[in-house]
Amino acid sequence: MEDFDLIRSTVLALIQGLTEFLPISSSAHLIFPSALLGWEDQGLAFDVAVHLGTLIAVVVYFRHDIGSIFLGWSRHLIKREASQESRLGWMLILATLPLVVAGLLLQDIVDTHFRSTALIASTTIIFALLLWLADWKGHGEKKLPYLSWKAFLLVGLAQVLALVPGTSRSGVTMTAALFCHLDRKEAARFSFLLSIPAIAGASLLLFIDLLSADTVNWFELVYALLLSAIVAFLCIHYFLKLITRLGFMPFVVYRLLLGVLLFIFFV
Repeated sequence: MEDFDLIRSTVLALIQGLTEFLPISSSAHLIFPSALLGWEDQGLAFDVAVHLGTLIAVVVYFRHDIGSIFLGWSRHLIKREASQESRLGWMLILATLPLVVAGLLLQDIVDTHFRSTALIASTTIIFALLLWLADWKGHGEKKLPYLSWKAFLLVGLAQVLALVPGTSRSGVTMTAALFCHLDRKEAARFSFLLSIPAIAGASLLLFIDLLSADTVNWFELVYALLLSAIVAFLCIHYFLKLITRLGFMPFVVYRLLLGVLLFIFFV
C-alpha cells in the first residue's frame, strides 16, 4: 500500500473539484503543482477517485433534472409518450455521441501528440477569447428544451475539442451553447448535464485500466473522492450564481493570465 501524502492528495482533489466544472481547464492547473513541487503522477486510482467525486457532485446537484429527464425518456422509449423531458433526453444522447466516437478514434493520438505545455498554454488563451466573444455576442434568452437538434449536435461536436488539453470541456461546451443563444445559466446547465456521460465514460475507462494496477491506498482514495465531491458541488452552486450577475468575464481574464503564466514559466 502506498503512503498517504495528505498535502498532495488535498491539493490535487481541490484542483479537480474546482476546475472540472469551471471554464478554466483542469489540465492547465495540474501543471503547476507537479512542476513546482516535483510531484510524480498521482496514478490511475487517484484519477478514478476524483473523477467519481465530481460525477457524484453533478448528479446530486441536478438530481431532480436527471430524474425527470430519465423518467420522460423512459416513458417515450416504452410507451411512446413524448414530452419536453423525453426530447431533452434524446438530445443529450445525440450531443454525447460525437465525444464517444472521437474518444474511441482519437484518444491515443491526443495522449501521444497533444500533451505539450506550449499547446496547453495556447489553448488556454485561445478558448478564453472564444468564451469572451460568445458571452459578448452570443448569449440570448433561449431555454434548453427549445433548442433545435442541430444546436445540440453543435455543442456535442464542440465537446470533442475538450480532448485537447487546455481547452476545458466546460468552457468549450458553454461557449458553443452561448453561440446557440442560450442564456448564461442555461448554457452552464447544458454543460453540466452533458458532463455526466462524459465523466462517467472517462471514469469507466480509467477503472478498466485500474484493474491491472497494484495495491492502492483506499483511505487516500476515499478522502480524495469526498473532498473533490464537496468542492465540486459548492463550485457548481456558486458558479451558477456568479455568472447570472457577472457573466463569464472573470473566467476569461483568469484564463488569459493563466495562459501567460504558463508561457512565462514552463515554455
